[in-house]
Amino acid sequence: MHEILAYFPQILPAYVAYLIAVISPGPAVMAIVSTSMTHGRKAGMTISLGIFAGSFTWACAAALGLATILQTYAMALEILKIFGGIYLLYLAYKAFRAVRANHDLPQAVVQKSLTTSGLLLRGYGIHVTNPKAIFAWLAIIALGMPQGAPTSVAGLIIGICMATGFTVFMGYAAAFSTPHALKIYRSLRRWIEGAMAAIYCVAGLRLLTSRI
Repeated sequence: MHEILAYFPQILPAYVAYLIAVISPGPAVMAIVSTSMTHGRKAGMTISLGIFAGSFTWACAAALGLATILQTYAMALEILKIFGGIYLLYLAYKAFRAVRANHDLPQAVVQKSLTTSGLLLRGYGIHVTNPKAIFAWLAIIALGMPQGAPTSVAGLIIGICMATGFTVFMGYAAAFSTPHALKIYRSLRRWIEGAMAAIYCVAGLRLLTSRI
């Protein structure tokens, strides 16, 4: 334990970098907010779990050095980038359709279109198809784990960051599934869905046109 604490000056900046990233609005956070407001707390927490799983996947990959392998096989990373961009554009299309949908659709009908597995996969897909996430995690691991540090330091960084990410994601789901949030959604439904469509569209296009 004392050995790990010796690396605290390096771990703290890495944690702060992660905290800023996980709190900042982006496709993942907006997906949690939108799902929680439209379909309730359970749905919001379910998609949060999927996003959390995607983040954990990239965290482990970075810690195991898989980012280096992906950089070596550039074609695999390029395919992942294209798939991720297309997936985000697909979500933008669905959000745009929601803008044009009948405002008075029964809630029971809406709920039937969502399944636990579907929400989990959507959340996981949003995060794991973004290859930039692994480089963000690689930077966090590199920042908090200097050369010669034991593997337990990487485990501590991932553990602390994942606990924080889980809390933040679930917090967003809980906060935006309250009756007050639902009231706001009902009054601003088209604007909210329109903003979601724009965010997904911009994120998808940026991913497709960016250089990894």
